[in-house]
This record gives sequence, C-alpha cells and structure tokens, in this order.
Amino acid sequence: MTVTPLSILHLAANRWWTGSADPVIRMALAQRERGHRVRLGMIPGDRFEAKAREAGLDVVEGLHLRARLAPLEHAWDARRLRHLVRAEAVDVIHTHHSHDHWMAFAVRPRRADGGRAAVVRTFHNHRSVKSDAISRALYRHTGAVFAVSRQIESRCRAVGIAADRVFWIPGVADLPRFSAPEDGGAVREEFKLGDAPVIVSVARLARNRGHELLLAGFRRLLDDVPAARLLLVGKGETRERLEQLVADLGLGAAVTFTGYRDRDLPAVLAAADCFALMAAGSDDSCRAVLEAMAAGRAVVARRVGALPETVVEGETGYLVGDDEPESVATALRAIVTDRARARAMGAAGRRRAETEFSPERSVETVERVYRRLTGRA
Repeated sequence: MTVTPLSILHLAANRWWTGSADPVIRMALAQRERGHRVRLGMIPGDRFEAKAREAGLDVVEGLHLRARLAPLEHAWDARRLRHLVRAEAVDVIHTHHSHDHWMAFAVRPRRADGGRAAVVRTFHNHRSVKSDAISRALYRHTGAVFAVSRQIESRCRAVGIAADRVFWIPGVADLPRFSAPEDGGAVREEFKLGDAPVIVSVARLARNRGHELLLAGFRRLLDDVPAARLLLVGKGETRERLEQLVADLGLGAAVTFTGYRDRDLPAVLAAADCFALMAAGSDDSCRAVLEAMAAGRAVVARRVGALPETVVEGETGYLVGDDEPESVATALRAIVTDRARARAMGAAGRRRAETEFSPERSVETVERVYRRLTGRA
C-alpha cells in the first residue's frame, strides 16, 4: 500500500537549547526521514534556531513567535503562517507551547479541499497543562495531545481532555551521537581526575534543579569514598551560590564546575562512572538522563518527571526519593565502588535507550495519530 506523505508544521515558541528544543528537532528529523514535508517555526536568533539549521531542518523565515504582549508581532506571525498553511496545504500543525498552540487556531484557513489543518499539542512538562476554563476550551478543540511522561498523561485526563485524545510518547535519545566509543581520558586529564571514581551531572545551574540534594548526598559519599569526584556540567544564574555551598561543605577539592559543554559532551560522559540527576528541567522526559543511558552510563536519579519510567531500578541505575541525601549517597556508593556493576548497568541502559527511547518509537505513534485526524492513509 502506498503511504501518502503529510505536510507538517511544527511550532515551538522557544529560543533556548533547553526543554522542547531537542525533542522537537529529533521528531522533525525522524518525520522527514519517513518522507514527510516538515517545516519548523520558532523564535529566531538563538541556539535553538542554530541547532535546527545545523540539523538541516526547513526553518520558517520571518517569524517572531514570542510569548509576550506584542499585537503587531502577533498579527504579523498570524498573517505569515496563515499564508504558509494555505500555500503548502499543511495537514497538521504540531504545537509545543501555549503561545504557539493558540496561534495555531488563528492560522488555519480552509484548504482547496474545504478542510483545515489538524492541530495537535505536545506537553513537555506537567505545569504546562492548565486547568482554567479558557485552556480547557482550547484543549477541547485540539485534535490530540501527546504527553512525554505518564504523570503528564494523567494530568491531561484530570483537566478534562478525553482519554482517546491523549497519547503517551516516550522521550527520545540521540543514539548516533552517543554510540561511537569515546575516550574520557582527555576530560579526566583536563580536570586532573586520574583514576578517581567520577560522577557527572548535567543540568542548568538554576533553582529547583536539585543540586543541593546532590551535593548533600555527595558529601556523605566522601566519608566512605574520599577519592570520589563530582563534575557539575552546565551554566546558570545560581552558580555563584552553589560555589559558595560547595565551599561551606568543604567540597572544593572534590567538586568541579565545568561550565557549559556541548560539542564534547560524549567525552564528558565517557569520563564518568555514574551519572546523577536530581530534578527535571523544562522537559519532563529529562534528555540528560536519556543521553547518559545512550552513552552507556549507570544513572542515579530522583523520582520526578519521566524518570521513574525511564530508569529501571537495580538494572540501569537507582531511583531516590525527595530530600534524602543518605539515599543519594547509598545509590552513588553502590555504583562507584563497583565498576563492574557500573559497566553492566550502563550497558543495560544503552540497550534500553535503543529499544524504548529511539526516535522511531515516538514518531510512529505520532504519525498514527496524524493519519487518524487527517484521514490520510
């Protein structure tokens, strides 16, 4: 049977290389590889746009898409997108944030066949699912919604979205990027780590990212494993405060702030015996953990976002509860004191990433929903 390609427009009112950015790019690339026409509208001028263009995606020119009160910008965007939807006979407008979700309903002119583009939404975090009357009205007129965690899926149903329009899609790991064997020796040499047991955490240095819990657990770990080292990878507004906390805890010799690492992230992960994450960011699928698993690293993570359905307890790593530094220390200790166990867990994590978190798995679910909504076989 011949499968008809679809014309798909993704809208993501995001400018940063966080949250929805990488999942949107992974989804768009996978859809393009399946033969669909895919375009991407975004806020211009920052890393998200640069990454999308680097990936070779077709970026819509001339948009603002900023979620602020700017009537002239909104009118311009609506006119630009309405023309694009009509001219390219867009079948599906796939939105990822509240601003672009609302915008989608302003840019659905009738096609030559009399139909309109279907509108769908991916919820990337729990807090983006609103319960107010206006939002519920928007959701009632949305063809389908996708949830990147079971928690979000439950939240969607709780605010009144019909169960047959809510679909869970797992997070996506960039498997090719982390599949090549990497040597962490250069990173160990850069930070003078020697043969020390190394824990890596990749997260924005911001409030509510769990660094305090990780540092408290790591401090307890040092009582038994004084040679252990912790690399905090990322940048953010709380770095100075966290540096002071490290000093107050007497961890200056054991904790290193590496700054933002991107190009050499596979090498940074290769230098680790264990990966740790204590909080979800703006995307509950927690890309950092998926990347660590793709890189074959054992994971210690808090039970937040999609992590309870991502990390298999005792097989690919360990899950810890809220505000339990001793549990964090116990989990880290079990991994860094047994490198054979760490390698086995890492290998299991890689296998799980390949089977459960490949782009193909999510894109097949999404495409099935698209075709149901559009009636396109």
